[in-house]
Amino acid sequence: MSKAAPAKTPAATAPPAGCSLDINDPQVQKAAIRIQASCRGHRSRKELREKGPPRVLEPLEDVVLLEGSAAKLTCRISAFPDPFIRWSKDGKELRDGPKYRYIFEDPDVVALVVRDGELADLGQYSISVTNPLGQCSDSARILVEVPAKIQKGPDNTKARKGATVTLTAEIMGEPAPDVGWTKDGKDIEEDDRVYFEVGSTNTTLTIRRATPQDSGRYEVYVENSLGMDQSFARVDVA
Repeated sequence: MSKAAPAKTPAATAPPAGCSLDINDPQVQKAAIRIQASCRGHRSRKELREKGPPRVLEPLEDVVLLEGSAAKLTCRISAFPDPFIRWSKDGKELRDGPKYRYIFEDPDVVALVVRDGELADLGQYSISVTNPLGQCSDSARILVEVPAKIQKGPDNTKARKGATVTLTAEIMGEPAPDVGWTKDGKDIEEDDRVYFEVGSTNTTLTIRRATPQDSGRYEVYVENSLGMDQSFARVDVA
């Protein structure tokens, strides 16, 4: 009885031209060393990131907020495990919402956006970064610029001779505006009887011992580097 011929082992297929790899090639060995070093470096960076407490890599910077617009405070941090972020203004915590938005742009970049800018937004803003391994913080100012304006002008006034007349206007602006009063188009020359005062949010013109000659058209005006405004009122003394 004849025996079957033993099965032949398939011959190894030669790699296509240009696809062979010689592990003894110095260039191949150098590439392998670079890959190993990169992997070790990646592991080292990962381990350091896991063990490191929060740090500020790029601090906050002061920004200018124009009335009606938005401002953005940006900070680059290093923190792992993921940190808890808290923003505050003048020591009071700010809640994420329509007015203040917490932004996370990259794994290490956080920002606060302040919307609908107004004079009340001027102040010191701080960020607090906390994780189980530690805490860090930083702060900067938002500087608000508001064109000078008169929010409420003086009222028309009638008075008796000898009475004291006061005209008051509510004003605002940042930088603080220059304020002036005129009568019938001429600057008022102040003395102990007719004078005006300027506060942070209002200005008042006082006319003591009023006479019929004090009757006329009075104007209050405000001006700063961003704009100007004016308002008028009529005074009648009889």
